[in-house]
Amino acid sequence: MRARIIVGILVVVWLVIGVAAAVQRGYFAGQPAFCASVGTVALTIVAGPLNYTGLNPKIACDIPQPSQ
Repeated sequence: MRARIIVGILVVVWLVIGVAAAVQRGYFAGQPAFCASVGTVALTIVAGPLNYTGLNPKIACDIPQPSQ
């Protein structure tokens, strides 16, 4: 039971550090949400402390357009 609590706390701390990295990079600065920007923010949050080791995750999305 104690191990589950410790793992839960570590996951929360990991994600909070990821959110802090996204805020420091200005990802929540009121820009419109596109596929690439939402993906980059999510990946930055999941990467957590790895952002401070030089990791700078970016996602490029190519969404197919409807035919005319």
